[in-house]
Amino acid sequence: MRCTRSVLGASATAAAFAALGLAGSGVAVADSGPDVTGQKYSDAQSALSGAGLTPVVETTVGDQKAWPDCVVTRAQKRTVQPPPDSSGSATTQMLVSLNCEAPIASATAPGNSAASPEGRAAVAAAASSAGSGG
Repeated sequence: MRCTRSVLGASATAAAFAALGLAGSGVAVADSGPDVTGQKYSDAQSALSGAGLTPVVETTVGDQKAWPDCVVTRAQKRTVQPPPDSSGSATTQMLVSLNCEAPIASATAPGNSAASPEGRAAVAAAASSAGSGG
């Protein structure tokens, strides 16, 4: 019986902490800055700088594109406090993750499968631009 109560008590405690964590994250999301997910990094940099945030690349996937052409897959705001005993002020940054893979995989370059939703969208976009360009 003691084991059962202990496990139930631990589950209730974990659920309470999870609820507190979710409530706290809701407040942070409300003032998270512009939503740049899905944008090219060059466009996201402009939007973030315009909002007073410093963009910082946290992670990248792939190496087929230059950073300005990569797609932002995740963005998280953070505040960096100045060093102790300094007269500096805190800076607000936006950590971004970039996908630098090719839109569609080929025999020589990695990228999205043409059968995936992203790949189908890239194939359709390529066909649309090829049809309107000529």
